[in-house]
Amino acid sequence: MNAPERLAPRADDVPPAPVKGMAGRGVLPMPPVFATTAEERLHRKQRLAAGFRLFSKFGFDEGVAGHITARDPEFTDTFWVNPFGVHFSQVNVSNLIRCDHDGNVVEGHHPVNTAAFVIHSRVHGARPDVIGAAHSHSTYGRAFSTLGTTLAPLTQDACAFYNDHAVYDDFGGVAVDLDEGERIATALGQGKAAILANHGLITVGKTVDEAVWWFITMERSCQVQLLAEAAAARSGVAPKQISEASARQSFGIVGSPFAGWFQFQPLYARIVKEQPDLLD
Repeated sequence: MNAPERLAPRADDVPPAPVKGMAGRGVLPMPPVFATTAEERLHRKQRLAAGFRLFSKFGFDEGVAGHITARDPEFTDTFWVNPFGVHFSQVNVSNLIRCDHDGNVVEGHHPVNTAAFVIHSRVHGARPDVIGAAHSHSTYGRAFSTLGTTLAPLTQDACAFYNDHAVYDDFGGVAVDLDEGERIATALGQGKAAILANHGLITVGKTVDEAVWWFITMERSCQVQLLAEAAAARSGVAPKQISEASARQSFGIVGSPFAGWFQFQPLYARIVKEQPDLLD
């Protein structure tokens, strides 16, 4: 089997010191380092279950569509994913399933969504750096995906995706063929996200935390741009874009792997407090 990965801080994960936007004294939490793969696996599964609960809370569910995955830290050619047909609000650590890149469920008691296998197996296979990947049929992501364009740097938050996301504009129907997964992975490239035309959003990260946060904030950025463009159409005043220099500067702060991981931590604490059964 492949050697286990370690969630140790990397140069691009560690915030500069002092951290811009942080005043006073105090130490920021850092991504944990694990003593065993079992400990690391449980951590990833807990974050994964929390991600599904948050997706449900934020209304990102659409029937049985959508999936978030976490690469297994020991058997790295497999990933953990939600059981097909179980609502996001009912996902917990114990009912997650582990799937290999051939679509076989190797651990767990539920089937896997074919689209989850088709898309995520190809993304994880093409991107060894990706630990987590998130895709769902969220409302504003779907609406924005019909425009065939990337997010504009209209707000500070949208700058997290500045020159770091792509558009996959070749919708080939419901993702049930591996070729579709291959094309999505190719379109994603080395970026953190892709807008899947007529379909929705997909985000990835070096942690599950990061992947889930990028999805949440990308969905909101799609909503903001749709609102801004609708207002512009009524007023005749075009939305003001952030300058290239400022967008790049903002990206360096809000678009780093550490920033994605860190922004998820308060959400994780919130959802565990509200729904502690997700850890069962």
